Amino acid sequence: MKPLPSPLFPAIYQHLPDGVFLIDPDTSCILDCNEAALVQLGMACHEVLDQSVLSLQKDVVGIEQWASIAQAIRATDNFVFVGQHRHKSGAEVPVEVNTSHFVHEGREYFLSIARNISQRLALEHELSSRDVQLRYALTEASDGLWDWNLHTNEVFFSPQLARMLGYGPHEMKPTLDTWVTNIHPDDAKWVRQVLLEHIEGQRERFQAEYRLRNRNGHYLWVHDRGRVCGRDAQGKPTRLVGMVQNITDQKTTELMLQNQASHDPLTGLLNRRECDKVLGRQLDLCRRLGISLGLCFFDLDHFKRVNDEFGHAVGDKVLQRMASTIEHEVRKTDYLFRWGGEEFLLLCTDTPLPELLTLVEKLRACVAHIGWQDIASLPTITCSFGIATFPDNANDAESLFIAADTALYRAKAHGRNRVETAPAQLTAPAKD
Repeated sequence: MKPLPSPLFPAIYQHLPDGVFLIDPDTSCILDCNEAALVQLGMACHEVLDQSVLSLQKDVVGIEQWASIAQAIRATDNFVFVGQHRHKSGAEVPVEVNTSHFVHEGREYFLSIARNISQRLALEHELSSRDVQLRYALTEASDGLWDWNLHTNEVFFSPQLARMLGYGPHEMKPTLDTWVTNIHPDDAKWVRQVLLEHIEGQRERFQAEYRLRNRNGHYLWVHDRGRVCGRDAQGKPTRLVGMVQNITDQKTTELMLQNQASHDPLTGLLNRRECDKVLGRQLDLCRRLGISLGLCFFDLDHFKRVNDEFGHAVGDKVLQRMASTIEHEVRKTDYLFRWGGEEFLLLCTDTPLPELLTLVEKLRACVAHIGWQDIASLPTITCSFGIATFPDNANDAESLFIAADTALYRAKAHGRNRVETAPAQLTAPAKD
């Protein structure tokens, strides 16, 4: 490769983007500089040449300090100094100065290249600020972080996550079992399934709302999100990182609103609106499985007399106690609804007519034996019941309800405090 012609070197020197200073090591005077150096300082050539480099430096004071710096420059191939150059306007320009020494024609020189690092420092400050904000967001704004090593099953739980669950920073054992054993049993199976589907690539991310047990044995509702962030040479996941947020307050409000929408506020039973949904679903289920569905429609006898003689506050207490009594006696698989006023509906899946009749007779007897002495010394209160089953009495929801309602009217007509079964062939009675 041919060397560049010597006239080209001055052009290169003048067009370098960084300031270049040729300095006398003994006197600290500036012997030469390029255009970029003048622009950097905001000065003309005559204001810089033959001036001491100390006049440009805020952080170097006195010839003695210069002498020690000169000694350090001679001791290394490249001496790096970060400081402030004085601009003609009085402003300070942050610079990184790289200085080397050489001898030419028997004379020693220092060559300093000064780079304006204002933009770099501003960027570093911005990144630093963002880093601080990010650390805050990850450790304070969120409720907790976890980092799972899939090879070792070791899991890092952040101090915030431990604190959320009532533990000290180092009390939670860093293993997968620590997390798995604290998931609510009703949620554990599907949460693990969602996590596995993400690990196997079937889901873009792991995301689940579930209940997590704290140190006191209580369950918190959490929103857990995570993603695979490390893979081996074969592409298999090796690391999973996620964030847990405590949503107990939000979930409690959500469940309360759902409960209000589906439950009767006086008795706490499911309401008529929810009955319409459940009846349709259970009828479809029984039709597919070829099993019976029992429906019982019942109400309190002479309830208007209770309200008229004792007041609506007493009437409300009667409804509450009667509902509580019935609810205690029915099976967990049964659905009990407040239909409206003093009317109630019981839905029993996989219950043929003989079994339904036995259950409802027991309910009738329980209501008749409720003591009311503590509530305004009420007399005995009874209920009338009408029952019907699918497919014996009806093939659809509307017909099933009409069948039970017809049976209830028969119970009322035949003296009340009794159970009547829907006839095989129905003709809905006219209501007074």
